[in-house]
Amino acid sequence: MKRTWTIIGVADVHKSFTWYQSLLGLSNAIPAHEYFGQIVDRDGTVLLCLHEWGAHGHPSLRSPNDATAGNGLLLFFRVDNFDEALTSARSLVDRLDEEPHTNPNTRTLEFSLRDPDGYYVSISALN
Repeated sequence: MKRTWTIIGVADVHKSFTWYQSLLGLSNAIPAHEYFGQIVDRDGTVLLCLHEWGAHGHPSLRSPNDATAGNGLLLFFRVDNFDEALTSARSLVDRLDEEPHTNPNTRTLEFSLRDPDGYYVSISALN
């Protein structure tokens, strides 16, 4: 396997699509469908897939009421534009869950926040 496509259930694909594009400093685009979209890096790599809750009856994507969104899941992005991502993050949420700090394991700067559906997102500097 060369790549994995992480798919998360979201209430509003377009809203989440725009949120992640802004956070990661990606060009504005629109999701392929109202029920599904792929967040794609500049080189075409799929970073994250957004799937509307309940669309198509996938067992683990039926409803956010079947389990707590994000339970056991950490979305972890390594970015080459850490300062820009931090500025974007501060404009997207009222407060960060973790302010910028050096992770003792990776020895890189990182911060964490919640996305519009409650998923825990960590952004780490790529250096």
